[in-house]
This record gives sequence, structure tokens and C-alpha cells, in this order.
Amino acid sequence: MAAYLKEIRDWQQKRLQSLKAENGWLSLAGLYWLNEGKNTFGADSSNAVIFPKDKAPAFMGTFILDKSEVFIKVYPGIEVLFAGKPLAAMKIFGNGLSDPVTLSYGSLSWFIIRRGNQFGVRLRDSENPALRQFQGIESYPIDPKWKVEARLEPYDPPKTVPIQNVLGMVTDERSPGVLAFDLNGRTFRLEALEEADELFIIFSDETSGNETYGMGRYLYTRKPASNGKTVLDFNKAYSPPCAFTEYATCPLPPAKNHLPIKITAGEKFHGTH
Repeated sequence: MAAYLKEIRDWQQKRLQSLKAENGWLSLAGLYWLNEGKNTFGADSSNAVIFPKDKAPAFMGTFILDKSEVFIKVYPGIEVLFAGKPLAAMKIFGNGLSDPVTLSYGSLSWFIIRRGNQFGVRLRDSENPALRQFQGIESYPIDPKWKVEARLEPYDPPKTVPIQNVLGMVTDERSPGVLAFDLNGRTFRLEALEEADELFIIFSDETSGNETYGMGRYLYTRKPASNGKTVLDFNKAYSPPCAFTEYATCPLPPAKNHLPIKITAGEKFHGTH
């Protein structure tokens, strides 16, 4: 039991550190969707992309969205940096770029994200007030009863599942099947999404919107072993980024992933978003 308590407490500590990291969710300071063609940016309100007034010059340059590629042109005299060096113009999203291109100015940094057919500028601020104001996360007491064995009931073949995010965008995500588990004499099932070498579960339960975040919580687990079994540890269930910032694009639980019981394990509600 002592070893298990330490495992969960270590996981909780890493979770807090990730939120407060320079590239964590608490550093988000803006999300701006681009229109096809030119999108000027800077702190002046006449720009298409308006950066924080006390952090950026009035006029900094232009983002150009050309179909599924994004370019940037920086105005002369504005020192936007890429890899520590000033730049004048470059492609920052699209074919041939495998890693996000992160640019910076002062405490601000930004890169391009894609959601469906929309492209946006995700802005971070290493001095974001949310980083200083963060008071931690309240969680339920750690209880081993919420660590349960689950068995994969596979789709044959695997199928795609429509997942809607908080902005109403829908994407098709690959699902290998549902994870069935027994709890208090009942069997429950959760649809799993495939993510690298793990399974990602988005779920809600009877605590959602009351004790825990209203749009549900997230949980990862290892892909099943050869016997089709894995473990769901609800002590590691956590609130999505939208609980901490208005600039996230959190996916919502699929319809069949509402559990008709209270899962009194993992993170409780945090924030006002």
C-alpha cells in the first residue's frame, strides 16, 4: 500500500509540474484562428491577431495562411526570434515541417496548431499571471479500489469514432475497441482511443459538473497485453486543460462514455472555465 501511495503522489507531483512548466497549460495566453490569406498581428486592436498590449509592439508582422500552410513575415525593426536568432520571413507550418516551429518575442512564444480544417496561433507567456495564481489541484483521497483490471473488447477491424471538442469541431479518432471492467458487482464499458503506445479514455460520470469538471475527465492506460487485459487507475483521472485555460481545444467524451456511477477518485474540479 505504501508503494502504491507513493506512486500516485509522485504522479500527482509530476502533473502539477507539467501544468506550471514554461510550456504547460497555465502559460497559455491566447488562441487566434487564422483566415485564408493575410492576418496582421501585434498589440494594436486593428490587427487580425491581437497580442497582449503590454507584451508586444503595436504592429509586428503578418501571418499568411495559404491553404494548409502558414508563413510569417516580420516587419523591419521587430525582433521576432526563431532558435534564438531574428527572422524576417519563413514557413512555420505545413509540408516538410515535422516539429512545431516556435517563435518568440520577449516573454511571448507562439506556434501554429491545426484543428480539422482550421489553423490557429497558440500563444504562450512565460510570465502569465495564471502561473503565479495557481493554487494546486484538489483530489479525492487515494484509494486502491479504483485501480481496476480492464479487458479490451476489440472492434474487428478497429474503427474511427467522431470526437467533438469544446469549439464544436469534430474529428475522427481511431478506436481499437471498448474497455470493460467490473466495479461493485457491475460491468461498465468505456470506448478507448489509440494514442501512440497508450489508450486514451475521455469519460464523464455522476460527479461531473458537481465535484469534478463538467466536461469530463481524462485517463491514460497501457495498451492491453497479449491476454487482452490492462489496468484502469481512476486515481490518475485528471481534469482536461479547459479547466485551467480558455485557450485549449479539449475533446469531449463520446456519448457512450458516461458512467452512471460516481467515480470518487482522481482530480476534482479546478478553476472557472
